[in-house]
Amino acid sequence: MKKSDIQFSDELRGYLLSLLRETDELALLREETEKDPNAIMQIPPEQGQFLWFLVRAIGAKKAIEIGTYMGYSALCIALALPEDGKLVACDISDEWAAIGRKYWKAAGVEDKIDFRLGQALSTLGSLIVSGEAGSFDFVFIDADKRSYDLYYEKALELLRPGGIIAIDNVFLFGSVVDKHVPDAELHARINAADIEVMRNLNAKISADERVDQTMLPLADGLTLVRKL
Repeated sequence: MKKSDIQFSDELRGYLLSLLRETDELALLREETEKDPNAIMQIPPEQGQFLWFLVRAIGAKKAIEIGTYMGYSALCIALALPEDGKLVACDISDEWAAIGRKYWKAAGVEDKIDFRLGQALSTLGSLIVSGEAGSFDFVFIDADKRSYDLYYEKALELLRPGGIIAIDNVFLFGSVVDKHVPDAELHARINAADIEVMRNLNAKISADERVDQTMLPLADGLTLVRKL
C-alpha cells in the first residue's frame, strides 16, 4: 500500500475534525451555512484552518477573497490577520454576506473585512487603478469558474513578490479527469466550459515561470501559487 492510496473514512475524518482549532464563531457560521441549499460552495473546516495557518505563516496584512458566499473563509482569513490587517472580500450577494457579518462582528473582526458588493473583476480593477497593484500579501480565489483565469491574472498583478494565491476547486469534483460526475447535484453545477477553463488554467499555472506552484489534494483540490 502506498501513502497516496490512503482514503478518508468517516472515522478518520472525524478524528481530524476533532483536533481542529475552530472558534465558536466559525463553528456556528459553518453550522448555519450547512442548512443552505448551496452549502456545497462552502469550504470544509480543515481547509479553513489551512488558510488561517497559511495567512499567519506568511505574515499577511493585506488580503483579497474572490467569492465570499456566507463568509466562513473570510472569517478564517480575518482571524489570521493582525489588528491592522485588511481583507477585501468580493461577492455578488449582499444577502449571503449579511449572514457572515453577524459572525464577523461576534468574532471581533468586522472592521478588518472590507466587503465589496459587485463583480469581482470590477473590484480588482478598481484596486489596480487606485494604485494598490503589488501591495497584497494573499489572495483566495473561490468564485465562478469561468472567470478563474481572469481572476488569476488580476491577482498576480495585485500581489507583491513572495505573496501567495490560493485557488480552490482545481479538481472540480474530479471532472477535470472525468466529465461524468456521478452526483446529480454536482453534475448540475459543472458544465463543459467550466471543465475546460479549469483544465487550461491548471496547465497554465504548472508551466507559468512567473510563479512557484503546488497542487494539493485538499478538499476539492487547492493550488498554491507564490509570485516570484
